[in-house]
Amino acid sequence: MTSALSANTAPPQRYSTVAIVLHWLLALVILGMFGVGVYMTDLPFSPLRLKLYNWHKWAGVTFLALTVLRLMWRVTHRPPALPVAVTRNMPSWQTRAHHATHHVMYALFFAVPLIGWAYSSAAGFPIVFFGQIPLPDLLPANKALAELVKPLHELTALALMALAGLHIAAAFKHQLVDRDGLLSRMLPARS
Repeated sequence: MTSALSANTAPPQRYSTVAIVLHWLLALVILGMFGVGVYMTDLPFSPLRLKLYNWHKWAGVTFLALTVLRLMWRVTHRPPALPVAVTRNMPSWQTRAHHATHHVMYALFFAVPLIGWAYSSAAGFPIVFFGQIPLPDLLPANKALAELVKPLHELTALALMALAGLHIAAAFKHQLVDRDGLLSRMLPARS
Protein backbone atom coordinates (compact mmCIF):
# COMPACT_ATOMS: atom_id res chain seq x y z
CA MET A 1 0.00 0.00 0.00
CA THR A 2 2.75 2.44 0.90
CA SER A 3 4.74 1.72 -2.26
CA ALA A 4 1.64 2.24 -4.44
CA LEU A 5 0.92 5.53 -2.68
CA SER A 6 4.52 6.73 -2.98
CA ALA A 7 4.59 5.74 -6.65
CA ASN A 8 1.52 7.92 -7.28
CA THR A 9 2.99 10.93 -5.47
CA ALA A 10 6.54 10.58 -6.79
CA PRO A 11 7.76 13.57 -8.77
CA PRO A 12 7.49 13.16 -12.54
CA GLN A 13 10.49 11.77 -14.42
CA ARG A 14 9.46 13.42 -17.71
CA TYR A 15 7.83 16.63 -18.79
CA SER A 16 4.10 16.44 -19.42
CA THR A 17 2.79 16.09 -22.96
CA VAL A 18 1.53 19.70 -22.88
CA ALA A 19 4.94 20.99 -21.76
CA ILE A 20 6.68 18.95 -24.48
CA VAL A 21 4.33 20.20 -27.22
CA LEU A 22 4.70 23.82 -26.08
CA HIS A 23 8.49 23.48 -25.87
CA TRP A 24 8.90 22.15 -29.42
CA LEU A 25 6.23 24.45 -30.89
CA LEU A 26 7.90 27.52 -29.39
CA ALA A 27 11.32 26.25 -30.57
CA LEU A 28 10.03 26.03 -34.14
CA VAL A 29 8.40 29.46 -33.94
CA ILE A 30 11.60 31.02 -32.54
CA LEU A 31 13.75 29.56 -35.31
CA GLY A 32 11.25 30.52 -38.00
CA MET A 33 10.81 34.06 -36.71
CA PHE A 34 14.54 34.58 -36.41
CA GLY A 35 15.19 33.25 -39.91
CA VAL A 36 12.44 35.40 -41.42
CA GLY A 37 13.59 38.39 -39.36
CA VAL A 38 17.15 38.17 -40.64
CA TYR A 39 16.04 37.54 -44.23
CA MET A 40 13.41 40.28 -44.46
CA THR A 41 15.60 43.10 -43.14
CA ASP A 42 17.90 42.86 -46.16
CA LEU A 43 15.10 42.87 -48.72
CA PRO A 44 14.38 46.01 -50.75
CA PHE A 45 11.02 47.64 -50.17
CA SER A 46 8.56 45.34 -51.94
CA PRO A 47 5.27 43.48 -51.45
CA LEU A 48 7.29 40.44 -50.32
CA ARG A 49 9.05 42.46 -47.63
CA LEU A 50 5.73 43.88 -46.38
CA LYS A 51 4.20 40.40 -46.33
CA LEU A 52 7.14 38.97 -44.38
CA TYR A 53 7.03 41.81 -41.87
CA ASN A 54 3.35 41.11 -41.27
CA TRP A 55 3.98 37.36 -40.89
CA HIS A 56 6.84 38.13 -38.51
CA LYS A 57 4.55 40.33 -36.39
CA TRP A 58 1.77 37.72 -36.38
CA ALA A 59 4.25 35.04 -35.39
CA GLY A 60 5.54 37.32 -32.62
CA VAL A 61 2.05 37.85 -31.19
CA THR A 62 1.36 34.11 -31.45
CA PHE A 63 4.69 33.39 -29.77
CA LEU A 64 3.83 35.81 -26.96
CA ALA A 65 0.44 34.14 -26.42
CA LEU A 66 2.02 30.67 -26.42
CA THR A 67 4.66 31.90 -23.97
CA VAL A 68 1.94 33.10 -21.58
CA LEU A 69 0.27 29.70 -21.90
CA ARG A 70 3.59 27.93 -21.34
CA LEU A 71 4.39 30.01 -18.27
CA MET A 72 0.92 29.37 -16.82
CA TRP A 73 1.40 25.65 -17.43
CA ARG A 74 4.86 25.75 -15.86
CA VAL A 75 3.59 27.56 -12.75
CA THR A 76 0.73 25.09 -12.28
CA HIS A 77 2.62 21.91 -13.27
CA ARG A 78 5.95 21.40 -11.60
CA PRO A 79 8.66 20.28 -14.04
CA PRO A 80 10.62 17.14 -13.27
CA ALA A 81 13.74 17.55 -11.20
CA LEU A 82 17.07 16.95 -12.86
CA PRO A 83 17.84 13.21 -12.73
CA VAL A 84 20.25 12.09 -10.02
CA ALA A 85 22.69 10.86 -12.69
CA VAL A 86 22.83 14.39 -14.07
CA THR A 87 23.12 16.30 -10.78
CA ARG A 88 25.74 13.88 -9.47
CA ASN A 89 28.03 14.40 -12.47
CA MET A 90 27.30 18.03 -13.32
CA PRO A 91 29.62 20.63 -11.74
CA SER A 92 27.85 23.27 -9.68
CA TRP A 93 28.67 26.01 -12.22
CA GLN A 94 26.80 24.01 -14.89
CA THR A 95 23.79 23.65 -12.62
CA ARG A 96 23.78 27.40 -12.02
CA ALA A 97 24.22 28.03 -15.77
CA HIS A 98 21.33 25.63 -16.49
CA HIS A 99 18.97 27.53 -14.20
CA ALA A 100 20.20 30.98 -15.26
CA THR A 101 19.84 30.14 -18.95
CA HIS A 102 16.25 29.00 -18.46
CA HIS A 103 15.33 32.09 -16.43
CA VAL A 104 16.89 34.52 -18.91
CA MET A 105 15.30 32.67 -21.84
CA TYR A 106 11.86 33.03 -20.23
CA ALA A 107 12.48 36.76 -19.74
CA LEU A 108 13.52 37.07 -23.39
CA PHE A 109 10.45 35.09 -24.50
CA PHE A 110 8.46 38.09 -23.28
CA ALA A 111 10.95 40.88 -24.00
CA VAL A 112 11.64 40.12 -27.67
CA PRO A 113 8.03 40.17 -28.94
CA LEU A 114 6.99 43.04 -26.65
CA ILE A 115 9.92 45.19 -27.79
CA GLY A 116 9.13 44.27 -31.39
CA TRP A 117 5.52 45.30 -30.83
CA ALA A 118 6.67 48.56 -29.24
CA TYR A 119 8.96 49.22 -32.20
CA SER A 120 6.17 48.56 -34.69
CA SER A 121 3.91 50.94 -32.77
CA ALA A 122 6.53 53.69 -32.54
CA ALA A 123 7.35 53.27 -36.25
CA GLY A 124 3.67 53.91 -37.04
CA PHE A 125 2.96 50.41 -38.34
CA PRO A 126 0.14 48.98 -36.20
CA ILE A 127 -0.24 45.25 -35.84
CA VAL A 128 -3.40 43.84 -37.36
CA PHE A 129 -3.31 40.21 -36.26
CA PHE A 130 -3.83 37.98 -39.31
CA GLY A 131 -5.05 41.08 -41.15
CA GLN A 132 -8.27 40.97 -39.11
CA ILE A 133 -7.76 41.98 -35.47
CA PRO A 134 -6.18 45.39 -34.80
CA LEU A 135 -4.03 45.30 -31.69
CA PRO A 136 -3.42 48.36 -29.51
CA ASP A 137 -0.23 50.32 -29.98
CA LEU A 138 2.21 49.96 -27.10
CA LEU A 139 3.86 53.31 -27.86
CA PRO A 140 2.70 56.41 -29.72
CA ALA A 141 3.97 56.82 -33.28
CA ASN A 142 7.31 58.59 -32.98
CA LYS A 143 10.09 57.98 -35.50
CA ALA A 144 12.87 59.06 -33.11
CA LEU A 145 11.56 56.67 -30.44
CA ALA A 146 11.29 53.91 -33.05
CA GLU A 147 14.97 54.38 -33.90
CA LEU A 148 15.82 53.94 -30.20
CA VAL A 149 13.66 50.83 -29.79
CA LYS A 150 14.64 49.02 -33.00
CA PRO A 151 18.17 48.04 -31.88
CA LEU A 152 16.75 46.71 -28.60
CA HIS A 153 14.53 44.30 -30.54
CA GLU A 154 17.50 43.16 -32.61
CA LEU A 155 19.80 42.77 -29.58
CA THR A 156 17.26 40.86 -27.49
CA ALA A 157 16.48 38.59 -30.47
CA LEU A 158 20.21 37.89 -30.93
CA ALA A 159 20.57 37.22 -27.20
CA LEU A 160 17.62 34.81 -27.32
CA MET A 161 19.14 32.98 -30.29
CA ALA A 162 22.51 32.79 -28.54
CA LEU A 163 20.90 31.29 -25.43
CA ALA A 164 18.82 28.92 -27.56
CA GLY A 165 22.05 27.82 -29.25
CA LEU A 166 23.65 27.26 -25.84
CA HIS A 167 20.54 25.33 -24.74
CA ILE A 168 20.73 23.12 -27.85
CA ALA A 169 24.47 22.56 -27.43
CA ALA A 170 23.97 21.54 -23.79
CA ALA A 171 21.19 19.11 -24.81
CA PHE A 172 23.49 17.50 -27.41
CA LYS A 173 26.32 17.33 -24.86
CA HIS A 174 24.05 15.49 -22.42
CA GLN A 175 22.80 13.18 -25.16
CA LEU A 176 26.02 12.41 -27.05
CA VAL A 177 28.84 12.95 -24.55
CA ASP A 178 27.38 12.38 -21.08
CA ARG A 179 24.76 9.87 -22.30
CA ASP A 180 22.69 10.60 -19.21
CA GLY A 181 19.25 10.53 -20.86
CA LEU A 182 18.45 14.13 -19.98
CA LEU A 183 17.09 14.88 -23.46
CA SER A 184 14.60 12.00 -23.31
CA ARG A 185 12.57 13.92 -20.71
CA MET A 186 11.61 16.44 -23.43
CA LEU A 187 11.04 13.99 -26.28
CA PRO A 188 7.67 12.40 -27.06
CA ALA A 189 7.19 9.13 -25.19
CA ARG A 190 7.72 5.93 -27.16
CA SER A 191 4.92 3.41 -26.88
